[in-house]
Amino acid sequence: VAAPVAPPALIPRAELFGNPDKALPKLSPDGKQLSWLAPVDGVLNVWVAPAADPKAAKPVTRDSGRGIRQYYWAYDNQRLLYLQDSGGDENFHVYAVELASLKTTDLTPYQGSRAEINGLSHKLPGEILVGLNDRGDHSLHDLYRIDIASGKRKLVEKNPGFAGYVSDDDYAVKLAIRSEPDGSTSYLQRDAKGRWQPLLSVGLEDALTTNVLGLDAKGETLYLLDSRGRDTAALATLGLKDSAPKPVFEDARADVDNVLINPVSHVLEAVASNYEKPSWTVLDEAVKADFAALAQLAGDGHFEVLDRTLDDRRWVVGVDRSDASYKTYLYDRASRKAEFLFANRPWYEGRTLAKMHPRVLKARDGLKLVSYLSLPVESDPDGDGLPNQPLPLVLNVHGGPWARDEWGLDSEHQWLANRGYAVLSVNYRGSTGFGKNFVNASNLEWAGKMHEDLLDAVQWAIDSKITSVDKLAIYGGSYGGYATLVGLTFTPDTFACGVDIVGPSNLNTLLSTIPPYWKTFFEQFAKRVGDPRTEEGRKLLAERSPLSHVEQIKKPLLIAQGANDPRVKQAEAEQIVAAMQAKQIPVTYVLYPDEGHGFARPPNRQSFYAISEAFLEKCLGGRAEAVGKDFANSSLQVKVGAEFVPGLAEALQPAGASH
Repeated sequence: VAAPVAPPALIPRAELFGNPDKALPKLSPDGKQLSWLAPVDGVLNVWVAPAADPKAAKPVTRDSGRGIRQYYWAYDNQRLLYLQDSGGDENFHVYAVELASLKTTDLTPYQGSRAEINGLSHKLPGEILVGLNDRGDHSLHDLYRIDIASGKRKLVEKNPGFAGYVSDDDYAVKLAIRSEPDGSTSYLQRDAKGRWQPLLSVGLEDALTTNVLGLDAKGETLYLLDSRGRDTAALATLGLKDSAPKPVFEDARADVDNVLINPVSHVLEAVASNYEKPSWTVLDEAVKADFAALAQLAGDGHFEVLDRTLDDRRWVVGVDRSDASYKTYLYDRASRKAEFLFANRPWYEGRTLAKMHPRVLKARDGLKLVSYLSLPVESDPDGDGLPNQPLPLVLNVHGGPWARDEWGLDSEHQWLANRGYAVLSVNYRGSTGFGKNFVNASNLEWAGKMHEDLLDAVQWAIDSKITSVDKLAIYGGSYGGYATLVGLTFTPDTFACGVDIVGPSNLNTLLSTIPPYWKTFFEQFAKRVGDPRTEEGRKLLAERSPLSHVEQIKKPLLIAQGANDPRVKQAEAEQIVAAMQAKQIPVTYVLYPDEGHGFARPPNRQSFYAISEAFLEKCLGGRAEAVGKDFANSSLQVKVGAEFVPGLAEALQPAGASH
């Protein structure tokens, strides 16, 4: 028997959940400037440096709130564009920053509206194509060309009821996308008289696994992911005058996950599919040697091409491993040499991080569940993914549900493993990436077979001696928060405790308050979750709502919510908290008045994880870092139940937070 290994030092929450040191590097189209996100006074902003001298970087934006998360270079090389909302309300505006003067202009200054960038083209460097819902009906986005220098806009398409548009490099609209009453999606093109006619019809069963990626350079051929007539989404091409798509690449186990398309010639260069881990297949000989060089650079990790210059001589490349900081490189195609730029979180270099182990588990009906397990390093000295004795386990359930967990560096996995827990993330039915049959197996199965998949994964962990039956917690955000509430109401003896972040408690109110810009997808919700317009549907939604089963809760529950969440409204948390209080069932409820669907501000994130950590320590007995300064500058409000989390009431006093 190997000698016991001492646990590594606690990784501070500030290192795990604070801002990255640098992130999202990009090159200006001419390759002369390099940009990235980095903090200014604790808030993420865009920095720009000469590409030849990254040390001379200066911040060019002045966001002081939530931080910038999405930005782009304009093709004129003189301006940057970024998106920002207000307090997490998801009503994004597009801003332009002039690099010479640092003057910032809101290009879409329309209150209560949401802007979406639809096109950036090297052919029209001074303009962008933007979707805007600033008419009376917020469910529809009209299409505008906006002059970046002056902010003047010109209407391209007034939207009569479409979910979106596909345009070419000249900003000519080639397709309109329409959601149909039966939940299917139609792709339409104009005939000679300018009338919209169907080109492509995608049934409900394929709607989450079939979509258009873009057009070739001539604007005559569509690139699409297509699962029609097969299970997994293949990469295919379809001429706008043709009737049948031509498949380019497919993987029988997984959907196409990523496609590298040349930014100027629009040639399809490489494609990735992602079953347990992502893997690339080269389609264009011109990049074959580059991919071979980058595969060597990545080693046992995974690389992705993040950005490239217009002349395509230089690429920005990211390398992801599950147990090291994300690293970025400047890759020169002529020499095939990669120059290290930076690590996203360089402080991880001296830390002992946990490896993430892919595991393919079986559901009770035979479906394969691609899952990921991380263990505390001290529990698994030989690294085989089995602990030397059973551990407390946190089942970390992803949101969506039409999304997926994947292999790579995951801050929550690192946090929980470092605190002494096994962490298991399961791609339950409904998760995307594994073909349409896997997605469609979840229809009307919220709190049904989707929950059984989670229970089957937990049973596997017990049978494999990774954990024991009395040491299980369930944790997650959005759908994962709903799964937590389902776990504590439908199966009240399975989990020792639960953490619900922005999870819906009442499916009827969830579906009656979706954001207006989701209205075009409403049929999908009705067919996949339940239809609130029929008596039968409302009954099903009520049955599958944790709120209807509150009296079953007998284990500790922590609920966290953002007040401005447009998707899962604050009422979803308030309803279940009120119902628990009425039945005198203990609950801890924390609210962030300046957050939306998830917590963007680092002080808010750190305060939330500090509370979760103390909550889990009491429930499962892992390690915890003292609160320290992790409540400072947070908007945290503990609405009820501070007394149920060790040290919470005391920690609130000096920070001046309310409870």
